[in-house]
Amino acid sequence: MPVSILILTLNEEQNLSACLDAIAWCDDIVIIDSFSSDHTMEIAGQTNARIFQRKFDNFAGQRNFALENIDFKHEWTFHLDADEIFTEALHGEIEQAIANPAFDAWHVPSKMMFLGKWLRYSGMYPSYQVRLTRGPDFRFKQVGHGQKADTAPEKIGTLTEPYLHYSFSKGLNDWFEKHNRYSSDEAEAAVAHRLDGRLDCGGLFSNDHSRRRLAMRALVFRLPFRPLLRFLYMYVIRLGFLDGVAGFTYCRLMATYEFMITCKIREIRNRDAR
Repeated sequence: MPVSILILTLNEEQNLSACLDAIAWCDDIVIIDSFSSDHTMEIAGQTNARIFQRKFDNFAGQRNFALENIDFKHEWTFHLDADEIFTEALHGEIEQAIANPAFDAWHVPSKMMFLGKWLRYSGMYPSYQVRLTRGPDFRFKQVGHGQKADTAPEKIGTLTEPYLHYSFSKGLNDWFEKHNRYSSDEAEAAVAHRLDGRLDCGGLFSNDHSRRRLAMRALVFRLPFRPLLRFLYMYVIRLGFLDGVAGFTYCRLMATYEFMITCKIREIRNRDAR
């Protein structure tokens, strides 16, 4: 399949081999490593992947650096993280998608995996991100701790086949460390949005997944009791209780993450008010 794959890594010795095994078919794999201190580079060096290193600033920055400075073999690039697994079904759907000249990028859903199972309900499936992009001129914009496509919504299609996301593959300590950083980014973004004072009401009903997600996030930032509301939404409204113990645990963890964001928003406001 004429698709290059870009993988972002930082201390991914536990995940990288499985990630690479699933894309053995790809003849152009590029790894952007953020100066890992474990065996990530050794594992990557045992493959035909091209390896570059760049200090991590944010996800959009890493992906844009690659698009701007690396000569990919193919017109299309799939953006993958080391704790994600590419599936055969996704491979087949992409082969058909890239033949469509109407789109410059594609939203791709993911399946959240936790405690050995797919979180069908509490994992908010399907949750979409732009992961398949065309050409070196495509760019991302950083939003909170993640990124969104910097292109017209009508130029982005939507795939149905997901990749698998093993967010907890390195254990809960790693998850809490990452989400401590993520909560800081989200708090800064929340404060900035509130100062801007605008709410995209139309975006709540948009067919554009990225716009709808951002509009929903902006609305949620204005609600009281957000940690509790997040738990109830995921566990009750989205039927997370059907995922059993794994679903209950994941919903509690995400409510904790929401509480971290709430506390940091208050901290930023108090700091700025001095």
